[in-house]
Amino acid sequence: MIEKYSDVLIPQRADPCILLAEDDGTPAGGWYYFTASVPAFDLIELRRARTIEELPNAPTRVVWRKHAEGPMSKYIWAPEIHLVDGVWCIYFAAAAEEPDNLGVFSHRTYCLQCKGDPMVDEWVEAGQMNTGWESFCIDSTTFVANGKRYFCWAQRDYDIPGNSNLYIAEMLSATELKLPATLLTVPEYDWECIGYLVNEGPSVLKHNGKLYLTYSGSATDENYAMGMLTADENADLLDKASWTKSPVPVMVTDPAHKIYGPGHNSFTKDKEGRDLLVFHARPYPGFVGDPLSDPNRHCHVWPVEYDENDRPIFN
Repeated sequence: MIEKYSDVLIPQRADPCILLAEDDGTPAGGWYYFTASVPAFDLIELRRARTIEELPNAPTRVVWRKHAEGPMSKYIWAPEIHLVDGVWCIYFAAAAEEPDNLGVFSHRTYCLQCKGDPMVDEWVEAGQMNTGWESFCIDSTTFVANGKRYFCWAQRDYDIPGNSNLYIAEMLSATELKLPATLLTVPEYDWECIGYLVNEGPSVLKHNGKLYLTYSGSATDENYAMGMLTADENADLLDKASWTKSPVPVMVTDPAHKIYGPGHNSFTKDKEGRDLLVFHARPYPGFVGDPLSDPNRHCHVWPVEYDENDRPIFN
């Protein structure tokens, strides 16, 4: 059984995503699929296993490699695997060149698709996701609520101070959004603005009629932390007023357990249906070198606990 403060699940895998695909209609019959950013940021890999505990030693398949040049040739970040309308999709961010003299990356969000067995059959490039404007764009996720599928991501608006904000849009298909998007949250509280002004890495937990949209803020050192927005599942999710933002982070560095800079999480379930938090953290504060050269953001998986008000507890 997975316990809180358990050991690292998979070392040197940042921005981890675990999907439980229920192949017989029940969690107990499904496969777990794992993908994440690799230290060299040069490819997308996938592994699967019948249990989470088997993922670390499961065979790994490289499903896509960066281009030699051009828009998809550098810094392959934060892949997420989803099954959308019966088609396997991996959403990820890729850049064209090094950051400019203002430190701005050129990332855009792209989609890969596979119509067969994701561990065997071909993955093809399905193009860039059009979010309505061109700017730094990363960390995309998708979820279904009240019969509709939504896309949520982080993107820069040059009229808003900071590196990235969170946006949401309904999906017309696996590769097309119903625009314009809704701005959900910008970096505004002190804890979101340490080092950099950042809202990124969204993921959605559904529990008893509520949606808990977690995200990460600040620089990716020990100040990196998780925030949360809350909405009713049957609310108008494209109305910013439907979401309530916590003014304080919901998961922060925990030196006693060597968890530094927890964040960029996803959610999955165990075979009994219990909610699980998937996240990365470093085992020490700061970096060895710089953020992009330090590979030691490790994947952890913990059970989600709930308080007396039935709200999730992460730390």
